[in-house]
Order: sequence, then C-alpha cells, then structure tokens
Amino acid sequence: MKYLYLYLNIGSFIIPFLFSFYPKFQFYTKWKSLFSGIIVMMAFYISWDIIFTQNGFWGFNEAYITGYSLAGLPIEEWLFFICIPYACIFTHYALKHFFPDLSFSKRTTSIFYVALQSILIITLWYYYDRWYTLINFGYTILLLGFVYNYAPKKLAQFLPSFLIILLPFFFINGVLTGSGIEDQVVWYNDSENMGIRISTIPIEDSMYALGMILTVFVIMEWLLEKYPMQGSAKTP
Repeated sequence: MKYLYLYLNIGSFIIPFLFSFYPKFQFYTKWKSLFSGIIVMMAFYISWDIIFTQNGFWGFNEAYITGYSLAGLPIEEWLFFICIPYACIFTHYALKHFFPDLSFSKRTTSIFYVALQSILIITLWYYYDRWYTLINFGYTILLLGFVYNYAPKKLAQFLPSFLIILLPFFFINGVLTGSGIEDQVVWYNDSENMGIRISTIPIEDSMYALGMILTVFVIMEWLLEKYPMQGSAKTP
C-alpha cells in the first residue's frame, strides 16, 4: 500500500482534530502552546532522525511512502512528529477533562520515577555502544530528572495518561514496524539498538514515545501557565 504511512498519520490525527472543537472541551484554544511544544520537540527529534537515517541506523520502505522527502526524511516522517504528538496530547487533556482526578500520588510517582531511571541507567551501562539506545535513553533520563525535580505534579498527571496512550501508540508503531503487513514501513539496524522487540517494536521505542510526548507536554504546560489566556476556553 503506497500511502500506508501517510494514512496512519492522517488516521491518528483526524478524530482528535475534529473533537478539538467540542464545545465543552475546546482543545483548539491550546493550539498555540501545543504547536510551540511540538516545534521545540521536533528540533531535537528531527535532528537525530536525519543523522540516524543518513548513517543507516534506521530507514524507510519506499513501498509504503509517497516518495516526497525533506532533508533526507520522507514527508510522512515529518508528519509523524506533528500528528502523533497532537493525538497523544489531545488524549491526555481529554482524560484530564473527563477524569480530573486521574493522577498518580506523590509516592507512586516517586516509585515509578526511581524504578524507571534505575532500569534506564543500568541498561545504558551495558548498551552504551548502541547509538539508538544511548541517545534515546540518555535524553529520557535527563528529561525525567528535570521534570521530576522541577515539576513533580506535572509528572504525576502525565504518567497515568501516558500508560493509556501507549496502547494506541503501540498499535501505530506496530504497523510501522511490520505487524499485520508484508514488510516493515520503518526498518531498524539492530546493531544500533538492544535487539529486543515487543512483537515487532524495538523496546527503545517506548522510551522514544515517552521522551517525545513528555517534551511537548512540559513545554505546553509551562506556556499555558505563563500565558493563561492561550488555553482559556471560551464560553459558548
């Protein structure tokens, strides 16, 4: 299917986009902060995506993409960093809207943080020579440390949403890595990762998702607090 990657992006984006105008939610009022966060995140993630693609750490199957590219990346890859974070952040705020008490306690957040950081640091001790593992886990360690120390309440709100968001994320990522289709849309050079997969998904992708979405979230939250009118819902 020539346009599979494009269809996955559009399919992930379209429903959250349409429901952004739901009168009692009005997610569109947060767009300025959201897209500011996405731009900052893309500055990090697109940069290493270009470098990794150029060095053959991963690549893209031309059978599933349109063939249009920018800076060596398929246009679908650029759209991924817009459509997927949009859908994920929308899901977080929708959950927050309908379940305002959905948050980890301070103790649970601390346990989760210490356990995850320990796993990431120990893993890097053994796999520091794998570029995807090193950059991905290293970035996530630094980001988690920053958020936990400077905005622990935000992390407590984000983590339960993230665990829910992982389900649709794994579905999309599973298709991209070959689940249910003849070949992979995105292929990985396993010499640059741990070679451990959840079905067809490299285990590093879970932390890739965490770092990507959390980056957008913390920047967005900071902007909403600094400029409250950016996220103010208008009374119908």
